[in-house]
Parts: sequence; C-alpha cells; structure tokens
Amino acid sequence: MTNESPRWYKSSYSTNGGNCVEIAANLAATSGIVPVRDSKQANGPVLNVSADAFSSFVAGVQAGTV
Repeated sequence: MTNESPRWYKSSYSTNGGNCVEIAANLAATSGIVPVRDSKQANGPVLNVSADAFSSFVAGVQAGTV
C-alpha cells in the first residue's frame, strides 16, 4: 500500500470542449491501478482501472482498433 498522491494528467490532444478525462498514471507502478476521472469534475468519482487493462486500451487506441 502506498500513500502516494495521484498526479493528474490530461492529454495534450484534449481540446477546450470539456469532453476530457484525466489519468494518474504515477500510481500504476506502486498500486497496479490507473485512476481515471472527468476533467470537469475534479472532486467527482474516480474509476480505478487495472494498469494491464489501461495499457491494453492505450495499445488498442494506438492501433486504431478501439
């Protein structure tokens, strides 16, 4: 278990339209999760995705299969 705080990151590909998510990838190595949240609701709910599932998602996006 770690007390590390999430460092939220929003992609540089995000526009100002407000349809963005943020991730805290810094927690992947220590906790095995990648927290995901709506950038418009910083105090809203957080979806914890396993680091493996998130990595597969990113690979799918890069390959154009997602």
